Amino acid sequence: MSTPAPSPTAAPAGILEGKCYVIDGDTIVIQKKRIRLAGIDAPEIQDPWGKKAKFAMISLCKGKVIRAVIQEGVTYDRVVAKCYLPDGSDLSAELVKQGLALDWKKFSGGAYRHLEPDGIRKKLWRVDAKHRGKLFPPAAQAAAAPSSRDRHGGRPGGHEAPRLQ
Repeated sequence: MSTPAPSPTAAPAGILEGKCYVIDGDTIVIQKKRIRLAGIDAPEIQDPWGKKAKFAMISLCKGKVIRAVIQEGVTYDRVVAKCYLPDGSDLSAELVKQGLALDWKKFSGGAYRHLEPDGIRKKLWRVDAKHRGKLFPPAAQAAAAPSSRDRHGGRPGGHEAPRLQ
């Protein structure tokens, strides 16, 4: 059930090996280093399918030594790496095949797209929307949303104040 690893999009910057702690469907910790799986995007834990993606990653990694080939660059507070199970299976590929993560062409060059099950982009619509620039992080959504005053004619509740003459 091993999937050959796609060729890396960046030169390796190092290797970490060890048992991991799973943060979510696309983030793990090995030797106290937060690692973002290269080339894919899984739902956030609070989004639909987010917990299922995390538990699938736990099931794949539990009790196993994971090998992380670190790529150049850092995303947020995590390094980016291609991660492999002891049998050589690519963790990113395994999660995509299970329908719990999407290929992120911007970062993978489309390496995992062929593994996506039919209809998965509709199921993981929030992830797909983020890739297309149609969904913004919660802070950006709040900043872009009109205030209650804007939506309701100038006053909360939608009532105009009586005008004094």
